[in-house]
Amino acid sequence: MSISFTPWPAELAARYREKGYWLDKPLTEISDRHRDSDRPAIIDPVQTLSYRQLALYSDQLAAQLQKRGVMPGDTALVQLGNGCEFYIVFFALLKLGVAPVNALFSHQRSELNAYAAQIKPQLLIADRQHPVFTDNRFVDELSAHYPELQHQLWHNPLENESGLLSLYTQKTEEFAPTPSAADKVAFFQLSGGSTGTPKLIPRTHNDYYYSIIGSVDICRFTENTRYLCALPIAHNYPMSSPGILGVLYSGGLSVLAPDPSPTTCFSLIANHLINVTALVPPAVSLWLQSMQEWNCAHQLSSLRLLQVGGAKLSESLAARIPAEIGCQLQQVFGMAEGLVNYTRLDDDLQTILTTQGCPISPDDEVWVADEEGHPLPVNTTGRLMTRGPYTFRGYYNSPEHNAACFDQQGFYCSGDLISIDERGYITVQGREKDQINRGGEKIAAEEIENLLQRHPDIIHAALVSMSDELLGEKSCAYIVAKQAVKAVQLRRHLRDQGIAEFKLPDRFVFTDALPLTPVGKVDKKLLRQQLSEDNKKNA
Repeated sequence: MSISFTPWPAELAARYREKGYWLDKPLTEISDRHRDSDRPAIIDPVQTLSYRQLALYSDQLAAQLQKRGVMPGDTALVQLGNGCEFYIVFFALLKLGVAPVNALFSHQRSELNAYAAQIKPQLLIADRQHPVFTDNRFVDELSAHYPELQHQLWHNPLENESGLLSLYTQKTEEFAPTPSAADKVAFFQLSGGSTGTPKLIPRTHNDYYYSIIGSVDICRFTENTRYLCALPIAHNYPMSSPGILGVLYSGGLSVLAPDPSPTTCFSLIANHLINVTALVPPAVSLWLQSMQEWNCAHQLSSLRLLQVGGAKLSESLAARIPAEIGCQLQQVFGMAEGLVNYTRLDDDLQTILTTQGCPISPDDEVWVADEEGHPLPVNTTGRLMTRGPYTFRGYYNSPEHNAACFDQQGFYCSGDLISIDERGYITVQGREKDQINRGGEKIAAEEIENLLQRHPDIIHAALVSMSDELLGEKSCAYIVAKQAVKAVQLRRHLRDQGIAEFKLPDRFVFTDALPLTPVGKVDKKLLRQQLSEDNKKNA
Protein backbone atom coordinates (compact mmCIF):
# COMPACT_ATOMS: atom_id res chain seq x y z
CA MET A 1 0.00 0.00 0.00
CA SER A 2 1.38 3.41 -0.94
CA ILE A 3 0.60 6.68 0.84
CA SER A 4 -1.46 9.17 -1.16
CA PHE A 5 0.12 12.52 -2.01
CA THR A 6 0.02 15.18 -4.73
CA PRO A 7 2.49 14.10 -7.45
CA TRP A 8 4.41 16.26 -9.91
CA PRO A 9 2.76 16.61 -13.34
CA ALA A 10 4.05 14.03 -15.81
CA GLU A 11 5.82 16.60 -18.02
CA LEU A 12 7.77 18.02 -15.06
CA ALA A 13 8.64 14.56 -13.72
CA ALA A 14 9.96 13.59 -17.17
CA ARG A 15 12.07 16.77 -17.30
CA TYR A 16 13.57 16.16 -13.85
CA ARG A 17 14.52 12.60 -14.78
CA GLU A 18 15.93 13.63 -18.16
CA LYS A 19 18.15 16.24 -16.52
CA GLY A 20 19.44 13.75 -13.95
CA TYR A 21 17.86 15.36 -10.89
CA TRP A 22 15.73 12.33 -10.07
CA LEU A 23 17.80 9.15 -9.85
CA ASP A 24 14.97 6.72 -9.03
CA LYS A 25 16.95 5.43 -6.06
CA PRO A 26 15.64 5.09 -2.50
CA LEU A 27 17.14 7.18 0.30
CA THR A 28 18.27 3.91 1.88
CA GLU A 29 21.13 3.95 -0.62
CA ILE A 30 22.76 6.64 1.53
CA SER A 31 23.17 4.21 4.45
CA ASP A 32 24.63 1.56 2.14
CA ARG A 33 27.09 3.65 0.10
CA HIS A 34 29.90 3.07 2.60
CA ARG A 35 28.55 -0.02 4.39
CA ASP A 36 31.87 -1.88 4.16
CA SER A 37 33.75 0.95 5.88
CA ASP A 38 34.74 0.95 9.54
CA ARG A 39 35.25 4.73 9.51
CA PRO A 40 33.18 6.52 12.15
CA ALA A 41 29.92 7.86 10.72
CA ILE A 42 28.13 9.38 13.74
CA ILE A 43 29.34 10.12 17.26
CA ASP A 44 27.00 11.00 20.13
CA PRO A 45 27.77 11.38 23.86
CA VAL A 46 27.25 7.63 24.38
CA GLN A 47 28.58 5.79 21.33
CA THR A 48 30.49 5.95 18.07
CA LEU A 49 28.70 4.40 15.12
CA SER A 50 30.72 3.24 12.11
CA TYR A 51 29.35 3.14 8.58
CA ARG A 52 29.33 -0.65 8.74
CA GLN A 53 27.33 -0.56 12.00
CA LEU A 54 24.84 1.98 10.68
CA ALA A 55 24.02 -0.26 7.72
CA LEU A 56 23.95 -3.43 9.82
CA TYR A 57 21.96 -2.03 12.76
CA SER A 58 19.33 -0.47 10.51
CA ASP A 59 19.01 -3.79 8.65
CA GLN A 60 18.64 -5.69 11.92
CA LEU A 61 16.08 -3.29 13.35
CA ALA A 62 14.08 -3.43 10.12
CA ALA A 63 14.16 -7.24 10.22
CA GLN A 64 12.95 -7.33 13.84
CA LEU A 65 10.10 -4.91 13.09
CA GLN A 66 9.17 -6.96 10.04
CA LYS A 67 8.91 -10.07 12.24
CA ARG A 68 6.54 -8.17 14.53
CA GLY A 69 4.19 -7.42 11.65
CA VAL A 70 5.26 -3.92 10.59
CA MET A 71 4.57 -3.70 6.86
CA PRO A 72 5.32 -1.56 3.78
CA GLY A 73 2.88 1.32 3.58
CA ASP A 74 2.60 1.65 7.37
CA THR A 75 3.30 4.94 9.09
CA ALA A 76 5.29 5.65 12.25
CA LEU A 77 5.34 8.41 14.84
CA VAL A 78 8.94 8.88 16.01
CA GLN A 79 10.30 11.15 18.74
CA LEU A 80 14.00 10.80 19.45
CA GLY A 81 16.64 13.32 20.48
CA ASN A 82 20.15 13.95 19.17
CA GLY A 83 21.54 10.43 19.30
CA CYS A 84 22.78 7.76 16.89
CA GLU A 85 19.47 5.91 17.33
CA PHE A 86 17.67 8.57 15.28
CA TYR A 87 19.42 7.51 12.06
CA ILE A 88 19.35 3.80 12.84
CA VAL A 89 15.57 4.13 13.16
CA PHE A 90 15.22 6.45 10.16
CA PHE A 91 16.98 4.09 7.76
CA ALA A 92 15.35 0.99 9.25
CA LEU A 93 11.89 2.42 8.60
CA LEU A 94 12.82 3.51 5.06
CA LYS A 95 14.17 0.01 4.39
CA LEU A 96 10.78 -1.40 5.41
CA GLY A 97 8.81 1.07 3.30
CA VAL A 98 7.37 2.67 6.45
CA ALA A 99 6.89 6.46 6.32
CA PRO A 100 7.79 8.18 9.62
CA VAL A 101 6.92 11.56 11.05
CA ASN A 102 9.95 12.67 13.08
CA ALA A 103 8.62 14.91 15.86
CA LEU A 104 11.04 17.36 17.42
CA PHE A 105 12.15 16.40 20.93
CA SER A 106 10.71 19.70 22.21
CA HIS A 107 7.23 18.73 21.03
CA GLN A 108 4.64 17.75 23.62
CA ARG A 109 1.21 16.09 23.64
CA SER A 110 -0.49 18.71 21.48
CA GLU A 111 1.92 18.35 18.56
CA LEU A 112 2.15 14.56 18.84
CA ASN A 113 -1.65 14.25 18.85
CA ALA A 114 -1.85 16.45 15.76
CA TYR A 115 0.64 14.28 13.85
CA ALA A 116 -1.03 11.04 14.95
CA ALA A 117 -4.43 12.36 13.84
CA GLN A 118 -3.07 12.88 10.32
CA ILE A 119 -1.07 9.70 9.71
CA LYS A 120 -2.93 7.16 11.97
CA PRO A 121 0.38 5.45 12.88
CA GLN A 122 0.83 1.71 13.23
CA LEU A 123 4.12 2.20 15.09
CA LEU A 124 5.34 4.51 17.87
CA ILE A 125 9.07 4.87 18.55
CA ALA A 126 9.99 7.25 21.36
CA ASP A 127 12.29 7.93 24.32
CA ARG A 128 11.04 6.99 27.78
CA GLN A 129 13.09 9.88 29.16
CA HIS A 130 10.87 12.37 27.36
CA PRO A 131 8.40 13.89 29.89
CA VAL A 132 5.40 12.76 27.83
CA PHE A 133 6.49 9.10 27.95
CA THR A 134 7.76 8.61 31.51
CA ASP A 135 4.52 6.70 32.17
CA ASN A 136 1.81 5.19 29.95
CA ARG A 137 -0.94 7.79 30.28
CA PHE A 138 -0.30 9.47 26.95
CA VAL A 139 0.45 6.16 25.21
CA ASP A 140 -2.88 4.78 26.44
CA GLU A 141 -4.60 7.93 25.16
CA LEU A 142 -3.01 7.48 21.72
CA SER A 143 -3.94 3.80 21.62
CA ALA A 144 -7.54 4.59 22.53
CA HIS A 145 -7.86 7.17 19.76
CA TYR A 146 -5.89 5.26 17.12
CA PRO A 147 -6.59 1.52 17.16
CA GLU A 148 -4.14 1.17 14.25
CA LEU A 149 -1.31 1.79 16.74
CA GLN A 150 -0.25 -1.80 17.40
CA HIS A 151 3.49 -1.47 17.98
CA GLN A 152 5.59 0.49 20.48
CA LEU A 153 9.35 0.59 20.71
CA TRP A 154 11.38 2.50 23.28
CA HIS A 155 14.73 4.16 23.63
CA ASN A 156 15.79 4.04 27.31
CA PRO A 157 13.03 1.50 28.05
CA LEU A 158 11.41 0.89 31.40
CA GLU A 159 12.07 -2.36 33.23
CA ASN A 160 10.72 -5.41 31.38
CA GLU A 161 10.31 -3.48 28.12
CA SER A 162 12.23 -4.45 25.01
CA GLY A 163 14.18 -1.47 23.80
CA LEU A 164 15.70 -0.19 20.60
CA LEU A 165 19.19 -1.28 21.56
CA SER A 166 18.19 -4.92 22.12
CA LEU A 167 16.52 -5.06 18.70
CA TYR A 168 19.04 -3.30 16.49
CA THR A 169 21.97 -5.26 17.97
CA GLN A 170 20.17 -8.61 17.60
CA LYS A 171 21.70 -10.63 14.79
CA THR A 172 19.26 -11.80 12.18
CA GLU A 173 19.16 -13.73 8.96
CA GLU A 174 19.83 -11.82 5.78
CA PHE A 175 17.32 -9.00 5.39
CA ALA A 176 15.79 -7.98 2.05
CA PRO A 177 14.79 -4.28 2.06
CA THR A 178 11.35 -3.28 0.74
CA PRO A 179 11.57 0.53 0.45
CA SER A 180 8.74 2.46 -1.14
CA ALA A 181 9.19 3.39 -4.80
CA ALA A 182 11.56 6.29 -5.38
CA ASP A 183 8.75 8.52 -6.65
CA LYS A 184 6.54 7.73 -3.65
CA VAL A 185 6.50 9.11 -0.09
CA ALA A 186 9.62 8.28 1.91
CA PHE A 187 8.75 10.24 5.07
CA PHE A 188 6.94 13.32 6.31
CA GLN A 189 8.62 16.59 7.17
CA LEU A 190 7.11 19.10 9.59
CA SER A 191 5.80 22.44 8.40
CA GLY A 192 6.41 25.59 10.40
CA GLY A 193 3.17 26.91 8.92
CA SER A 194 0.83 29.58 10.20
CA THR A 195 -2.33 27.52 10.65
CA GLY A 196 -3.61 25.97 13.87
CA THR A 197 -2.91 22.32 12.97
CA PRO A 198 0.72 21.46 12.14
CA LYS A 199 0.82 20.40 8.48
CA LEU A 200 2.78 17.41 7.20
CA ILE A 201 4.94 17.55 4.08
CA PRO A 202 5.26 14.33 2.06
CA ARG A 203 8.85 14.02 0.81
CA THR A 204 9.65 11.45 -1.86
CA HIS A 205 12.95 9.61 -2.21
CA ASN A 206 13.59 11.31 -5.55
CA ASP A 207 13.02 14.89 -4.48
CA TYR A 208 14.80 14.64 -1.13
CA TYR A 209 17.79 12.74 -2.50
CA TYR A 210 18.28 15.39 -5.17
CA SER A 211 18.17 18.15 -2.56
CA ILE A 212 20.87 16.35 -0.55
CA ILE A 213 23.18 15.71 -3.50
CA GLY A 214 22.75 19.26 -4.79
CA SER A 215 23.56 20.63 -1.35
CA VAL A 216 26.65 18.42 -1.04
CA ASP A 217 27.95 19.76 -4.36
CA ILE A 218 27.35 23.40 -3.45
CA CYS A 219 28.79 23.11 0.07
CA ARG A 220 31.68 20.87 -1.06
CA PHE A 221 31.19 18.14 1.51
CA THR A 222 33.68 15.26 1.20
CA GLU A 223 34.89 12.32 3.26
CA ASN A 224 37.04 14.88 5.11
CA THR A 225 33.96 16.80 6.32
CA ARG A 226 33.62 16.76 10.12
CA TYR A 227 30.17 18.16 10.89
CA LEU A 228 28.75 19.21 14.25
CA CYS A 229 24.98 18.78 14.53
CA ALA A 230 24.01 21.20 17.31
CA LEU A 231 20.41 21.83 16.19
CA PRO A 232 17.51 19.41 16.77
CA ILE A 233 18.30 16.36 14.67
CA ALA A 234 14.81 16.07 13.14
CA HIS A 235 14.87 19.61 11.69
CA ASN A 236 15.05 19.69 7.90
CA TYR A 237 18.06 22.06 8.06
CA PRO A 238 20.51 19.74 9.92
CA MET A 239 19.08 16.70 8.12
CA SER A 240 19.62 17.72 4.52
CA SER A 241 21.21 21.15 3.99
CA PRO A 242 23.50 19.24 3.50
CA GLY A 243 23.23 18.13 7.13
CA ILE A 244 23.90 14.66 8.43
CA LEU A 245 22.43 12.98 5.35
CA GLY A 246 24.84 14.98 3.21
CA VAL A 247 27.75 13.94 5.43
CA LEU A 248 26.70 10.27 5.26
CA TYR A 249 26.42 10.50 1.48
CA SER A 250 29.95 11.96 1.34
CA GLY A 251 31.53 9.51 3.79
CA GLY A 252 32.42 12.13 6.41
CA LEU A 253 31.85 12.29 10.17
CA SER A 254 28.92 13.79 12.10
CA VAL A 255 29.20 14.63 15.80
CA LEU A 256 25.94 15.15 17.70
CA ALA A 257 25.57 17.79 20.40
CA PRO A 258 22.58 17.84 22.78
CA ASP A 259 22.21 21.62 22.35
CA PRO A 260 23.91 24.54 20.52
CA SER A 261 25.29 26.24 23.64
CA PRO A 262 28.94 27.36 23.59
CA THR A 263 29.60 25.33 26.75
CA THR A 264 28.56 22.17 24.93
CA CYS A 265 29.83 22.86 21.43
CA PHE A 266 33.22 24.54 21.81
CA SER A 267 34.86 21.52 23.43
CA LEU A 268 33.29 19.17 20.86
CA ILE A 269 34.67 21.30 18.03
CA ALA A 270 38.15 21.26 19.59
CA ASN A 271 38.12 17.55 20.49
CA HIS A 272 36.81 16.31 17.12
CA LEU A 273 38.45 18.92 14.87
CA ILE A 274 35.04 19.95 13.53
CA ASN A 275 35.32 21.92 10.28
CA VAL A 276 31.66 22.72 9.53
CA THR A 277 28.50 23.32 11.55
CA ALA A 278 25.07 24.92 11.16
CA LEU A 279 23.41 27.39 13.52
CA VAL A 280 20.48 29.79 13.80
CA PRO A 281 21.22 33.51 14.41
CA PRO A 282 20.53 33.52 18.19
CA ALA A 283 23.09 30.75 18.70
CA VAL A 284 25.62 32.72 16.65
CA SER A 285 25.14 35.70 19.00
CA LEU A 286 25.75 33.50 22.03
CA TRP A 287 28.87 31.97 20.48
CA LEU A 288 30.35 35.39 19.70
CA GLN A 289 29.53 36.67 23.18
CA SER A 290 31.19 33.64 24.79
CA MET A 291 34.28 34.01 22.63
CA GLN A 292 34.72 37.54 23.94
CA GLU A 293 34.08 36.60 27.57
CA TRP A 294 36.11 33.38 27.68
CA ASN A 295 38.95 34.25 25.29
CA CYS A 296 38.49 30.82 23.72
CA ALA A 297 38.84 31.45 19.97
CA HIS A 298 41.50 28.72 19.83
CA GLN A 299 38.81 26.09 20.48
CA LEU A 300 37.21 26.96 17.13
CA SER A 301 40.43 27.03 15.10
CA SER A 302 39.47 23.92 13.07
CA LEU A 303 36.17 25.46 11.92
CA ARG A 304 36.22 26.32 8.21
CA LEU A 305 32.53 26.88 7.40
CA LEU A 306 29.64 28.15 9.50
CA GLN A 307 26.20 27.86 7.94
CA VAL A 308 23.52 30.19 9.31
CA GLY A 309 19.82 29.82 8.53
CA GLY A 310 16.42 29.30 10.08
CA ALA A 311 15.84 33.05 10.56
CA LYS A 312 17.06 36.29 8.99
CA LEU A 313 20.71 37.03 9.77
CA SER A 314 21.46 40.73 10.21
CA GLU A 315 24.32 42.15 8.16
CA SER A 316 26.13 43.36 11.30
CA LEU A 317 26.03 39.92 12.91
CA ALA A 318 27.00 38.28 9.62
CA ALA A 319 30.11 40.46 9.35
CA ARG A 320 31.33 39.36 12.78
CA ILE A 321 31.54 35.67 11.79
CA PRO A 322 34.56 35.84 9.44
CA ALA A 323 36.08 38.68 11.46
CA GLU A 324 35.88 37.09 14.92
CA ILE A 325 35.50 33.33 14.38
CA GLY A 326 37.82 33.34 11.39
CA CYS A 327 35.78 30.94 9.25
CA GLN A 328 33.68 31.34 6.13
CA LEU A 329 29.99 32.22 6.48
CA GLN A 330 27.38 30.57 4.30
CA GLN A 331 23.84 31.87 4.48
CA VAL A 332 21.09 29.26 4.07
CA PHE A 333 17.47 30.07 3.34
CA GLY A 334 15.33 26.99 2.98
CA MET A 335 12.03 25.42 3.86
CA ALA A 336 10.90 21.92 4.78
CA GLU A 337 8.52 22.18 1.81
CA GLY A 338 11.51 22.06 -0.54
CA LEU A 339 13.29 25.13 -1.91
CA VAL A 340 16.79 25.70 -0.47
CA ASN A 341 19.04 28.68 -1.25
CA TYR A 342 22.73 29.05 -0.41
CA THR A 343 25.31 31.74 -0.78
CA ARG A 344 28.11 30.06 -2.71
CA LEU A 345 31.55 29.49 -1.20
CA ASP A 346 33.19 31.62 -3.89
CA ASP A 347 30.69 34.51 -3.70
CA ASP A 348 32.08 37.96 -2.91
CA LEU A 349 31.88 39.03 0.74
CA GLN A 350 29.14 41.62 0.16
CA THR A 351 26.87 38.98 -1.40
CA ILE A 352 27.50 36.60 1.49
CA LEU A 353 26.80 39.25 4.11
CA THR A 354 23.69 40.78 2.55
CA THR A 355 21.76 38.05 0.71
CA GLN A 356 20.35 34.63 1.50
CA GLY A 357 21.80 33.09 -1.65
CA CYS A 358 20.25 31.48 -4.71
CA PRO A 359 18.53 28.12 -5.28
CA ILE A 360 20.15 24.71 -5.59
CA SER A 361 18.75 23.83 -9.00
CA PRO A 362 18.73 25.47 -12.45
CA ASP A 363 15.13 24.19 -12.58
CA ASP A 364 14.04 25.91 -9.38
CA GLU A 365 11.48 28.37 -10.72
CA VAL A 366 11.34 31.26 -8.23
CA TRP A 367 9.59 34.58 -8.74
CA VAL A 368 8.04 37.40 -6.75
CA ALA A 369 4.30 38.10 -6.80
CA ASP A 370 2.17 41.03 -5.71
CA GLU A 371 -1.02 40.57 -3.67
CA GLU A 372 -3.01 39.72 -6.82
CA GLY A 373 -0.48 37.10 -7.93
CA HIS A 374 1.12 39.17 -10.71
CA PRO A 375 4.91 39.05 -11.23
CA LEU A 376 6.95 41.92 -9.82
CA PRO A 377 10.20 43.32 -11.31
CA VAL A 378 13.67 42.62 -9.90
CA ASN A 379 14.61 44.19 -6.57
CA THR A 380 10.94 44.61 -5.62
CA THR A 381 9.56 43.05 -2.44
CA GLY A 382 6.66 40.62 -2.72
CA ARG A 383 5.51 37.06 -2.11
CA LEU A 384 7.90 34.18 -2.83
CA MET A 385 6.47 31.78 -5.43
CA THR A 386 8.30 28.57 -6.31
CA ARG A 387 8.15 25.14 -7.86
CA GLY A 388 10.93 22.72 -8.77
CA PRO A 389 12.37 19.21 -8.63
CA TYR A 390 12.44 19.05 -4.81
CA THR A 391 9.60 21.39 -3.80
CA PHE A 392 6.49 19.48 -2.77
CA ARG A 393 3.15 19.73 -4.56
CA GLY A 394 0.81 19.73 -1.55
CA TYR A 395 0.47 19.19 2.20
CA TYR A 396 -0.72 15.77 3.29
CA ASN A 397 -4.53 15.39 3.28
CA SER A 398 -5.04 19.19 3.29
CA PRO A 399 -7.01 20.07 0.12
CA GLU A 400 -8.42 23.36 1.46
CA HIS A 401 -5.03 24.58 2.67
CA ASN A 402 -3.38 23.50 -0.60
CA ALA A 403 -5.96 25.45 -2.61
CA ALA A 404 -4.95 28.58 -0.69
CA CYS A 405 -1.17 28.27 -1.01
CA PHE A 406 -0.71 26.93 -4.57
CA ASP A 407 -1.60 28.78 -7.76
CA GLN A 408 -3.08 27.27 -10.93
CA GLN A 409 0.40 26.42 -12.29
CA GLY A 410 1.46 24.58 -9.13
CA PHE A 411 3.66 27.35 -7.73
CA TYR A 412 3.84 27.28 -3.94
CA CYS A 413 3.41 30.54 -2.04
CA SER A 414 5.59 30.12 1.04
CA GLY A 415 4.44 33.23 2.93
CA ASP A 416 7.93 34.72 2.79
CA LEU A 417 8.39 38.25 1.54
CA ILE A 418 11.51 38.48 -0.61
CA SER A 419 13.22 40.43 -3.35
CA ILE A 420 15.35 38.89 -6.12
CA ASP A 421 18.21 40.74 -7.79
CA GLU A 422 19.40 40.54 -11.38
CA ARG A 423 21.60 37.52 -10.60
CA GLY A 424 18.76 35.53 -9.03
CA TYR A 425 20.00 36.06 -5.46
CA ILE A 426 17.29 36.31 -2.82
CA THR A 427 17.04 38.73 0.10
CA VAL A 428 14.44 37.85 2.71
CA GLN A 429 12.42 40.89 3.76
CA GLY A 430 9.96 39.31 6.21
CA ARG A 431 6.90 37.10 6.52
CA GLU A 432 3.42 37.53 5.12
CA LYS A 433 1.86 34.64 7.01
CA ASP A 434 0.64 34.90 10.58
CA GLN A 435 3.67 33.17 11.97
CA ILE A 436 6.35 34.06 14.50
CA ASN A 437 9.95 32.97 13.96
CA ARG A 438 11.39 32.73 17.46
CA GLY A 439 15.08 32.04 16.93
CA GLY A 440 14.36 29.60 14.10
CA GLU A 441 11.43 27.89 15.87
CA LYS A 442 8.17 28.62 14.03
CA ILE A 443 5.03 29.42 16.04
CA ALA A 444 1.62 29.43 14.35
CA ALA A 445 -0.35 32.29 15.90
CA GLU A 446 -3.68 30.59 15.23
CA GLU A 447 -2.68 27.49 17.19
CA ILE A 448 -1.81 29.45 20.35
CA GLU A 449 -4.85 31.74 20.02
CA ASN A 450 -7.17 28.73 19.81
CA LEU A 451 -5.60 27.16 22.91
CA LEU A 452 -5.77 30.42 24.88
CA GLN A 453 -9.45 30.84 24.03
CA ARG A 454 -10.21 27.48 25.64
CA HIS A 455 -9.58 29.14 28.99
CA PRO A 456 -12.98 29.89 30.60
CA ASP A 457 -12.03 33.52 31.37
CA ILE A 458 -10.74 34.43 27.90
CA ILE A 459 -13.01 36.17 25.39
CA HIS A 460 -10.47 36.98 22.66
CA ALA A 461 -6.75 36.37 22.12
CA ALA A 462 -4.34 37.61 19.46
CA LEU A 463 -0.70 36.52 19.21
CA VAL A 464 1.73 38.82 17.41
CA SER A 465 5.47 39.05 16.95
CA MET A 466 7.69 41.61 18.64
CA SER A 467 11.27 42.24 17.64
CA ASP A 468 14.04 40.88 19.84
CA GLU A 469 17.76 41.55 19.48
CA LEU A 470 18.81 37.98 20.33
CA LEU A 471 16.02 35.77 18.95
CA GLY A 472 14.90 37.98 16.08
CA GLU A 473 11.28 37.72 17.19
CA LYS A 474 9.40 36.90 20.38
CA SER A 475 5.66 36.50 20.87
CA CYS A 476 3.17 38.74 22.64
CA ALA A 477 -0.39 37.66 23.44
CA TYR A 478 -3.07 40.35 23.59
CA ILE A 479 -5.89 39.15 25.85
CA VAL A 480 -9.49 40.26 26.33
CA ALA A 481 -10.80 38.57 29.49
CA LYS A 482 -14.13 38.28 31.33
CA GLN A 483 -12.36 38.89 34.62
CA ALA A 484 -8.85 39.47 35.89
CA VAL A 485 -6.46 36.66 35.01
CA LYS A 486 -2.69 36.50 35.44
CA ALA A 487 -0.05 35.68 32.86
CA VAL A 488 1.24 32.83 35.01
CA GLN A 489 -2.24 31.24 34.95
CA LEU A 490 -2.40 31.45 31.17
CA ARG A 491 1.07 29.93 30.77
CA ARG A 492 0.00 27.09 33.07
CA HIS A 493 -3.18 26.68 31.01
CA LEU A 494 -1.10 26.32 27.83
CA ARG A 495 1.34 23.90 29.44
CA ASP A 496 -1.57 21.76 30.61
CA GLN A 497 -2.62 21.39 26.97
CA GLY A 498 0.77 19.94 26.16
CA ILE A 499 2.42 22.44 23.84
CA ALA A 500 6.15 22.86 23.34
CA GLU A 501 7.80 25.31 25.72
CA PHE A 502 9.05 27.62 22.95
CA LYS A 503 5.42 28.32 21.95
CA LEU A 504 4.53 29.92 25.28
CA PRO A 505 3.99 33.70 24.82
CA ASP A 506 6.94 35.75 26.03
CA ARG A 507 4.64 38.60 27.04
CA PHE A 508 0.94 39.13 27.81
CA VAL A 509 -0.93 42.40 27.33
CA PHE A 510 -4.45 42.65 28.80
CA THR A 511 -6.85 44.99 27.03
CA ASP A 512 -10.57 45.80 26.92
CA ALA A 513 -10.89 45.19 23.18
CA LEU A 514 -8.81 44.21 20.15
CA PRO A 515 -8.57 46.65 17.21
CA LEU A 516 -10.31 45.45 14.04
CA THR A 517 -9.72 46.03 10.34
CA PRO A 518 -12.56 47.36 8.12
CA VAL A 519 -13.51 43.76 7.29
CA GLY A 520 -13.75 42.81 10.96
CA LYS A 521 -10.45 40.93 11.43
CA VAL A 522 -8.06 41.61 14.29
CA ASP A 523 -5.72 44.39 13.16
CA LYS A 524 -2.40 42.72 14.00
CA LYS A 525 -0.45 45.32 12.07
CA LEU A 526 -1.73 47.95 14.52
CA LEU A 527 -0.94 45.71 17.50
CA ARG A 528 2.64 45.25 16.27
CA GLN A 529 2.95 49.03 15.82
CA GLN A 530 1.73 49.57 19.39
CA LEU A 531 4.29 47.08 20.68
CA SER A 532 7.07 48.79 18.74
CA GLU A 533 6.08 52.20 20.09
CA ASP A 534 5.86 50.86 23.67
CA ASN A 535 9.33 49.33 23.34
CA LYS A 536 10.76 52.65 22.11
CA LYS A 537 9.20 54.50 25.04
CA ASN A 538 10.61 52.00 27.53
CA ALA A 539 14.06 51.83 25.92
